[in-house]
Amino acid sequence: MSSQKVVIVTGASQGIGAELVKAYRERGYRVVATARNIKPTDDPDIAIVPGDIGDPDTARRVVAKALEAFGRIDSLVNNAGIFVAKPFTQYTAQDYAAVTNVNLSGFFHITQLAIAEMEKQRSGHVVSITTSLVDHAIAGVPSVLASLTKGGINAATKSLAIEYAKTGIRVNAVSPGIIKSPMHAPETHDALGALHPVGHMGEMADIANAVLFLETAPFVTGEILHVDGGQSAGH
Repeated sequence: MSSQKVVIVTGASQGIGAELVKAYRERGYRVVATARNIKPTDDPDIAIVPGDIGDPDTARRVVAKALEAFGRIDSLVNNAGIFVAKPFTQYTAQDYAAVTNVNLSGFFHITQLAIAEMEKQRSGHVVSITTSLVDHAIAGVPSVLASLTKGGINAATKSLAIEYAKTGIRVNAVSPGIIKSPMHAPETHDALGALHPVGHMGEMADIANAVLFLETAPFVTGEILHVDGGQSAGH
């Protein structure tokens, strides 16, 4: 088995996920990248697994691919997520199902399988990408389904950190503000930037750097690291 570390990144086809794949490769990690629509790569140290992360079968295939291709799992980044901004009473059953499928089921199944493998080697790290809207709701940005699901992941992060504290497995989260990514059209950037005390949006590299900081911080577990331009501190 190679001693080169291996990370699984969900939601890896674009935006923050693609930035995370690039950042981990630059650190010498092998990467298992998964998303619904993800293109093949020529990099032999990146394994691609297409699929719906909310489907337990996708989670099984991702973990199996990591073990088959690279022989180990050292880290998991739960980056996959969807955000539906609607007034609470206008959410449909389809909205609820879609958000809980990706944000909750997509966290649960892959994390359970990855931690089971990490337990065998008595080391590992799980990082989940959540949102600072959990801590600081913003007038005009309806976000109940995001808070319901990502808030649950923040709570689960602390619970898992304590459950596995003595096994060598750390569990943390990064809680972003609004990040410049393909999710947000350029013409919205000024208005979205104004929602942050620092006056501008974050960059995708800010989130990748935060994840890599946690990766290299062995005494940090159960942490919800806010990378949000001051949003969670106040206005």
